[in-house]
Amino acid sequence: MKKSWKELCSRYKGLTVMAIYCVVYLAAFYYLEHRNISYHVIHFGIDAYIPFCEYFIVPYLLWFAYVALAVVYFGIKDQEEGNKLIAFLIAGMTIFLVVSAVFPNGLHLRPKTFARDNIFVDMVKKLYMIDTSTNVIPSIHVYNSIAVMIAVWRTKLLEKHKVIKSGMMLLGISIICSTVLLKQHSMLDVLVAFILAALIYTVCYREEVATRTSVSRTKAKLKY
Repeated sequence: MKKSWKELCSRYKGLTVMAIYCVVYLAAFYYLEHRNISYHVIHFGIDAYIPFCEYFIVPYLLWFAYVALAVVYFGIKDQEEGNKLIAFLIAGMTIFLVVSAVFPNGLHLRPKTFARDNIFVDMVKKLYMIDTSTNVIPSIHVYNSIAVMIAVWRTKLLEKHKVIKSGMMLLGISIICSTVLLKQHSMLDVLVAFILAALIYTVCYREEVATRTSVSRTKAKLKY
C-alpha cells in the first residue's frame, strides 16, 4: 500500500503539491478569518447599483466542485496543462493570503433584510453565518474561476467537446457574477482578481506570451 501511494504521488506530483498546499492554505485562511483585528472597508461606487439576487447562491456554491474537479481532471488527464493550472492557483492564493495578512479588509454590503423568503435565501443566510465578510480582496472565487476557464480554453482534451467546454465557461462566468450579486464581494475585489490573473498569466504561461509577442512583432515588421 505504501509503495502504491508513493507511486501515485510520484506520478501525479502536481496533485500532490496541490493537496499539501490546500492544507497549509486552509490553516492560514482560518487564522486570518478569526483574527480579532480592525479592517479596512472595501467599497466601490458601482456596488450600490448592483442588485442582490439569491438565486446565484447555486453557482457560488458550485465553485468548490468546479475548481476541485478541474484540478483533478487536468492533473490526471493533461498534466502539462494541469501543472500550469496548479501553479496559477497557488501563486494567486498565496498572494491573497499575503494581502489579507498585511492589509486586513472587509465589506459592509450584505443585506440585513430580504425581500423574499425561499430556499435560496435560506442558503444565503447560512453562507453568511459560515463565511465572514472579511479578507475579500482579491476575490479568490473570481481568481480561481478565471484560472479554470483558462485551462478549459487551452486544453486539447475538450476540443471535440464544445458543449462541455461552453458549459464550463458559462459556469465560470456565473460564479464570477455570483460574487457581487450575493454581496459577497465588491466590484473592486473582482477587478483586482482580474488584474492579478492577468499578471500571473504572464508568468505561468510566459512561453506562450513570449511566442505571441514574437509573432506579433514579426507580422508588424513584414507589413513595413
